[in-house]
Amino acid sequence: MNVVRETNRWHGVSAMALLAAGVGVFTESPVTLLVGVVGVAFAAYARTATPPSTDFELTRTVAESALGPGDETTVEVTVENVGETTAPDLRIVDGVPDGLRVTAGSPRIGTALRPGKRATFSYTLEAVRGDHVFGPAQAIARDFSGAVEREFELEDETTITCTPRLQSTADDVPLREQTIRHVGQVTTREGGTGVEFFATRDYRPGDPLSRIDWKRKARTGELTTVEFREERTATVVLLVDVREQAYLTAATEDPSAVEHSIRAAGDAFSALLDNGDRVGIAALGPEEAWLAPGTGETHRAEARNLLSHAAAFAQRPPDEMFYSTVKLRWLRRRLPSDAQVVYLSPLCDRFAPEVARRLDAMGHPVTVISPNPTTDETTGQRLARAERTQRITSLRAGGVRVVDWNPDDPLGVTLAKMNRRWAR
Repeated sequence: MNVVRETNRWHGVSAMALLAAGVGVFTESPVTLLVGVVGVAFAAYARTATPPSTDFELTRTVAESALGPGDETTVEVTVENVGETTAPDLRIVDGVPDGLRVTAGSPRIGTALRPGKRATFSYTLEAVRGDHVFGPAQAIARDFSGAVEREFELEDETTITCTPRLQSTADDVPLREQTIRHVGQVTTREGGTGVEFFATRDYRPGDPLSRIDWKRKARTGELTTVEFREERTATVVLLVDVREQAYLTAATEDPSAVEHSIRAAGDAFSALLDNGDRVGIAALGPEEAWLAPGTGETHRAEARNLLSHAAAFAQRPPDEMFYSTVKLRWLRRRLPSDAQVVYLSPLCDRFAPEVARRLDAMGHPVTVISPNPTTDETTGQRLARAERTQRITSLRAGGVRVVDWNPDDPLGVTLAKMNRRWAR
């Protein structure tokens, strides 16, 4: 962009100057005549003004470009006049990426620069998840008269990367009983090896001596074997609702429900992986994002990268259309037959709970973690909250577990409360 325009700063001065000169002549007032002559001279000078040059270079330095959510970094911007003329009035606004908040300093400056001189300003940004590319700095230069200005851009490619650490606050993510034949953390309704008592049965040849109920043998003479509740690993897919309808906030400056869902997905992923479960990630939105269930530290790094940088998990709502039938068919083809789903959605529209019902009906047990973005400050907000509560009640009545989560509370605390309730 390179636009030259008049500022109209001297608009009307010529007429006023000529009027003053005429009055001075008519009244024979030297002072009034002098004012008129000076005014005419300034107006004439303004009409001969030429557009300022754009011979400037901008350098942007970021103290730390790889950050975690909530971290702060200092941005230092230097502008140098590499031309041969003085810039008497130079104003610059840096291209701060959308979504990043300035916490200290200012991303703008107004100064005058002689040839070869530099001006520096700095400010501090708070990082949020994702890749953030700086836009070009917007600059306006004016000549000495201020009658003409040139608006142009100064570029210096700069990117800040913010990647969640996937540190779990949850010890036990609530899962259903659909499991695979490997020892893990999910308790089942089957007896076998484990630590929690399940039942006793008649002794069978080959049963380990350590599992024989010797007290009962001493008391009744009968040989019985103690069985414990088996714990196995689960295959879990974390499904994050990233449709346009999920980008809701309780207040304008708050993170969206999608942002809370992504944070919860990272938390749950880390906890499940630490427990030995096979975990994957999928996005429910126009953009595709899929990480097949797996284990290990390499898998953890892949999940971290996906949640941080995939287009499906962008900070802003998607512009593309969402086709529910196509997306559910896509998801069903990818879900392993033994997978259960942890569905993360604010449940603030009619289709959101329908996803949980359909997946459950397909044979994939569903647990919903729902960040609550609603408030009760206005009548409309109270109505939205009541409708969301009704959707949660309906899902629970249909046998789907729902964790109603206030994002102001640690996810681990909320999950622990729900686990205790479901264990009764």
